[in-house]
Amino acid sequence: MSLGDERDPSGGYGGTGQTRTRLPDTSGDVYGGARRPGRSSSRSLVTVVGVVVLLITAIAFANRGGDGSGSAGGDENEPKSSTTAASGTRPVDGKAAGIPGGFARDEQGAQSAAANFSVALGSADMFNTARRHEIVSTVYAPDVAAKRQADLDSAYASEKFLANIGLDKNGAAPSGQTFVSRVIPVGTKTTSFSASTATVEVWYTSLFGLSGEGSTNPVSESWYTTTYELKWVGNDWKVTDFQQKDGPVPVGRDQRASSADDMTKAVEEYGGFTYAR
Repeated sequence: MSLGDERDPSGGYGGTGQTRTRLPDTSGDVYGGARRPGRSSSRSLVTVVGVVVLLITAIAFANRGGDGSGSAGGDENEPKSSTTAASGTRPVDGKAAGIPGGFARDEQGAQSAAANFSVALGSADMFNTARRHEIVSTVYAPDVAAKRQADLDSAYASEKFLANIGLDKNGAAPSGQTFVSRVIPVGTKTTSFSASTATVEVWYTSLFGLSGEGSTNPVSESWYTTTYELKWVGNDWKVTDFQQKDGPVPVGRDQRASSADDMTKAVEEYGGFTYAR
């Protein structure tokens, strides 16, 4: 893949995403300017009723018989429930450099590995040189790790790139602000698999930006799908390459943007997960 591994300011990593975020005219209030006016009481009532109806329908669907069979008129080409359902299998017991490791040598293990690797590669730790080296040497296969590390070091050392996202030349946020870079996987899919290689797609949402008063790059949300090429090396899955694309992107809800203080508090208090298929 080409060197576009520097972080896209819109929230992706790998440099292959092309999402552009258009910020509203904030008139000096970055977070307040993103807030939308409150809805009327009648509209709120309709929304609440609609949500309740959907919830009741969802509960009824979830409690149907579990024989896994569809209706007689169903499309035989539709995905089976096992395609998207969680397996309930514990992903791993151990970690290396803070990253889950020791995944099973099967499709579920490959999907769990890809999901956890996407979290590490999209984290704020990638902007710290020492931590980035640990992540790269842990996630990538040994025969490609050195090359990837050199490419990433070059990308993350770019003062122009860092300045564009509001960080100083050392990758640090301005005083009083918190740098946010977090990936939250939504789902995974195996597109090819063998005992030694696997191709896995990870669909995820990404939070990226600076939280804090005076931020000119407020935390925003983006959606991406990254396709990972994995290889079985040393009794575990490792990344050999990846490609990133935009979306699928859901329609945004009519919600108020949180304040700078609330966003900073959430990022500091809510930890991440070990992801399993």
